Amino acid sequence: MYLQPALLSLISLASASNLPSPQHLFTNPSPDHDAAYSIPTIHESAIQARRILRLETIGTLSTVFPSKHTTEQRPSDVGGAPIGLMDYFGDCEPDTGNPTILAITIATSFKNVDAGSNITLSMRWHPQDTQWRSPASLPRFSLVGRLEDVDHEAVEKAGVMACYVEKHPDAKWWLPGNQIHVSKWVRLVVEEIYWIGGFGDRAYIGWIPLEEWQSVTAEEIEGVRLPGEKKAAWESMKSWFGIGEQEQGIFEL
Repeated sequence: MYLQPALLSLISLASASNLPSPQHLFTNPSPDHDAAYSIPTIHESAIQARRILRLETIGTLSTVFPSKHTTEQRPSDVGGAPIGLMDYFGDCEPDTGNPTILAITIATSFKNVDAGSNITLSMRWHPQDTQWRSPASLPRFSLVGRLEDVDHEAVEKAGVMACYVEKHPDAKWWLPGNQIHVSKWVRLVVEEIYWIGGFGDRAYIGWIPLEEWQSVTAEEIEGVRLPGEKKAAWESMKSWFGIGEQEQGIFEL
């Protein structure tokens, strides 16, 4: 069975019409691009980023190999080269916006930091529903900063261990004092934030000032919903019974 050329042309045209304008995929549009549509503000983008930090648990730590290293065998030409490796994190000091990491000191990322490298934690939002979305349309960002040890008092006060193990049950095998690897609690002290909210004609792309990142409140984090985020049980029940349909909806970007 063959499709008529006219039908094929119609299908191609319909498919093309669903694609975003290519000139704004990775850049913000000019102010007069669409006066009737407003992309999220920098602060709204900061709220989304803090929500992602709250819900996601795995990211990529990027560091740079030192020019010289005496603790392990490495190719001689990797000095100065960046490397990104998967690692766990948790939003276990939520008032600060600084991610908590269980640093296994034998791991490459932490060896590089000890040798003087800076560090970046990158993450992206993974929708919780089954609807297909282009990964390029979804928010992602990088936190540039430095690692700082979390002392025992702060660990106890913030309930860091319980928070982290709830997010990563297998991490209980590598907690400080374990008999497998030397480990310690560290926080990534955020100094810079680079954000890509999605396609540039409908999302902010650029740097988020540190003061915006730190000024996001717990209420704002709880009040925003990300694309494809599942509703809490109470929200689903209210929707089922039609409760609150006339009320202001939860802020969704």
